[in-house]
Amino acid sequence: MHVVATAGHVDHGKSTLVRALTGMEPDRWAEEKRRGMTIDLGFAWTELPSGATVAFVDVPGHERFVPNMLAGVGPVPAALIVVAADDGWMPQSAEHLAALDALGVRHGLIAVTRSDLADPGPAIVQARAEVASTSLGDVPAVAVSGATGLGLPELVAALDRLTASLAAPDPDAPVRLWVDRSFTIRGSGTVVTGTLGAGRIRVGDELTLTDGRPVRARGLQSLGRTETEVAAVARVAVNLRGVEPSDVGRGSALLTPGEFGVAELIDVRVAGDDVRELPRTAILHVGAAAVPVRVRPLGKDTARLRLERALPLRLGDRALLRDPGLRRLAGGVTVLDVLPPPLGRRGSAAGRAVELATMDGRPDERDEVRRRRLVRRADLRRMGVPAAMTPVTGDWLADPGHWAELGEALAAAVGVYVEQHPLEPGMPVEELRRLLGLPDRALVEALVRPPLGYRNGRVGELGGAGLPAPVAHAVALIRADLAENPFAAPEAGRLAEVGLGPRQIAAAARTGALLRLADAVVLAPDAIEAAAGVLATIPQPFTLSDARKALNTTRRVAVPLLERLDERGLTRRGPDDRRVVHVEH
Repeated sequence: MHVVATAGHVDHGKSTLVRALTGMEPDRWAEEKRRGMTIDLGFAWTELPSGATVAFVDVPGHERFVPNMLAGVGPVPAALIVVAADDGWMPQSAEHLAALDALGVRHGLIAVTRSDLADPGPAIVQARAEVASTSLGDVPAVAVSGATGLGLPELVAALDRLTASLAAPDPDAPVRLWVDRSFTIRGSGTVVTGTLGAGRIRVGDELTLTDGRPVRARGLQSLGRTETEVAAVARVAVNLRGVEPSDVGRGSALLTPGEFGVAELIDVRVAGDDVRELPRTAILHVGAAAVPVRVRPLGKDTARLRLERALPLRLGDRALLRDPGLRRLAGGVTVLDVLPPPLGRRGSAAGRAVELATMDGRPDERDEVRRRRLVRRADLRRMGVPAAMTPVTGDWLADPGHWAELGEALAAAVGVYVEQHPLEPGMPVEELRRLLGLPDRALVEALVRPPLGYRNGRVGELGGAGLPAPVAHAVALIRADLAENPFAAPEAGRLAEVGLGPRQIAAAARTGALLRLADAVVLAPDAIEAAAGVLATIPQPFTLSDARKALNTTRRVAVPLLERLDERGLTRRGPDDRRVVHVEH
């Protein structure tokens, strides 16, 4: 299916032309019939000679109902511009064309109606000249009469050529269906309609509303037929389960879960008026939504918009700004950023204007990562940015230059910390995270490179048991001494010589690098088990003197060592102070 919006001045015969092309009545609502004017969106469709189906969104032409017109042309890729031969180009013709141009619509066709009442030539020349200067460019024009059928075969052929030129939609893209009508059908419940520009909806699919509430597609209709699946591009009616009609009005959106973020603050480029001359409050029209916004000019053609309610927007989305006071179109909007940085510091707004001047709204992963420095892939996806870069950890993408700077800053911070806290086994990860301004502890861990290491929530130059490098080196020297005589605890002078004072010994004992039996009495961490093994080989029971000789050590070491063996249950002490090695059976 192809969807085409009709646009043009009031009473130029748009609805009559659509009725002649399709045999259907677009003015279906009682008020429209009573007044003979399309005040809301009407829909009709027909099959073209090629077999393709074209659905018309018949939008209103009266000035009061321009917001409805914007809702109609927003989601569709092509337009049929209708001009009456006996009236020619009119103010609403110009306003509708300005909206199409601002939205970047590039495919169109001119139909000059009432050609049975006046010479269509002048109207064709003027209309083509007006349209040629917009995004639609040079488009064909056909003279027709909805009343007599004049030119209808030629118009149908032109529509066939137009629809054949439209780009194929992506049926696997996430769904963002802007709701343009919402109503209740007895026995079915809530029904919403919209133009599906990309993706597909199946019966039973779970979708979310803009506010995140889940809903389920209970049923689908397209072109008056009940369907189990509808793929873009299509006019579709969705019967929803789990929501009241009042909760999903025009401007709401049905979304693929997890694929869209919602934005209340966006940076945009405005084509049209100088942004600095715009009113500070305006109406933003995007899709079928019309939302009041506060306008903060940044550059001549860039601004920050604060939305009254959040919308599911992506980079590159096209929208319109409308001045509600003057009832005129203020300009077309291209969304440049849906997650902009704060502007709290002096000069930040001017700097942001310079940065926005380099942006065109086309999603580019490397540009976005460079600007944001750190960003989750899922967030880029929700912004509409395809992500192919390799994460630095988890879902995090990093600008290479910024990542290298963070690594250097981390190493410097750890160096300062270790110098100030020599006995701690490194700098706490959480403290590093705060210092570097990182949003996730995993990023700190991913930045660690040799000679730094990460252990037990700390980062530092870690020795064998997680000690600071100087302490680990001193421990290694003592362990080498003990390798020759495992129970000959080094004297205080030797400990001081290698740099092991009471605090360093305490740190080594805390990490299990050394066994501290008493003040300044240290052995290797396996000394207790090793001593039990030696003592088990001598005659039982044994005295302190026997133990001292078997272990080749001094009383200074033997006394606390035997007490530790008693505590561990490896030896048993008798009434006569003799001991036996306890062996469990």
